[in-house]
Amino acid sequence: MDTPTRPRVVLAQEQALSMSYATLRLVHEGCRVIRIEATPLPGRKAKGDPNRSIGRPVAGADRHSYFVAPNVGKEAIAIDLKRPAGRALLHRLVCELRADVFCTNTLPCHHRELGTDHDTLAAIRPELVWCCISAMGPAHPDVPGYDPMLQALCGYMDLTGHADGPPLQCGPPLIDLRAGDEAFLQVMLALAERERSGKGRRIDISMAQVAVSWLHTFLPMLDMGSPPAELRRAGNEHRQFIPVNAYATRDGDVYIAIGSDAQWQRLVAQPWFAGLARADYATNEGRRAHKAEVYSGIEDVTRRRTYAEIAAVLKGAGVPHAPITPIEKVADLDFVMAAALRTKTPDGRTVRLPPPAVSTPFLESRGNELAFAPGYGEHTDAVLQEAGLGAREVADLREQGVVA
Repeated sequence: MDTPTRPRVVLAQEQALSMSYATLRLVHEGCRVIRIEATPLPGRKAKGDPNRSIGRPVAGADRHSYFVAPNVGKEAIAIDLKRPAGRALLHRLVCELRADVFCTNTLPCHHRELGTDHDTLAAIRPELVWCCISAMGPAHPDVPGYDPMLQALCGYMDLTGHADGPPLQCGPPLIDLRAGDEAFLQVMLALAERERSGKGRRIDISMAQVAVSWLHTFLPMLDMGSPPAELRRAGNEHRQFIPVNAYATRDGDVYIAIGSDAQWQRLVAQPWFAGLARADYATNEGRRAHKAEVYSGIEDVTRRRTYAEIAAVLKGAGVPHAPITPIEKVADLDFVMAAALRTKTPDGRTVRLPPPAVSTPFLESRGNELAFAPGYGEHTDAVLQEAGLGAREVADLREQGVVA
């Protein structure tokens, strides 16, 4: 067994977002994550992960804005796994670095030819936890996993948007992030189990399956009498709790979330809303039967007053509510600033990052700051030399195009 004081070593053949987010969460736990990217393709300007060239340039041609946040705190190497020498080099890294985890989100149909399949790597290091994220798991090895495509396939777009409008994708790439969260969880569980058994584990994450696993308030209801129309796009209103919705005020919007009849009674006890204190509105089902009138009655009150005035009344009544915060102001929210991470660009600019899902001792020990996302192939020489290759050997591999 490896010494517990050694940081866990994660080799990640990752690109785009889903696995990059999973391994970012491993960084938050103090793991050492080494990204493995492909060597440059002839005739192409972009190198390695395509996300390196998405968004605004921040630190040269290989670190644009879309790439940075999911890849802070990592190292990066470039190996051509299509060559036998490249595969042999990867296998050497697995052994010499005593890798704890190998992650990949390349198409499963390519794993064996790249030498990254579970069986090959487990034969080299039985303790290895192997994890793959793909669109639909190993039963569908050649299906690419793109978040909007899976939002369409798995019903998310049918649930998102206004009732009289077209299907829409969710704002954040929920399925990418959901798959990444699941990969992180399963890897951590496997590492904990390995402490007892000494054995690694194979983990296959289907983005489609994890997406549908979140549809608890939709799919079962179809078997319990709800017609599909009751579950489809509903704009900002809640499909079951009435009158949970967004309402205009004189200077913005307020989201009011009334989740019980008791909260409703406290609302209509306020003088401004007293006109809604009707017996047929007293229950959630009664309000559902008259929801258009209920929504209109609430907005008749809110649109004539400022957000601050409405919020003061709602707070006094103990009714849950929130402003609809513009995205450019989210980082300034008190609870976000208290937990946010940050990094510094090579030229010294501070970049605010989202807070971790849960604060960790590792992050706290570093003042919530992580190293900037690595440049393409930035750590190739150092990592290979750590694995026992001499400088001449590394130079030869570079001349042959095996590493970059």
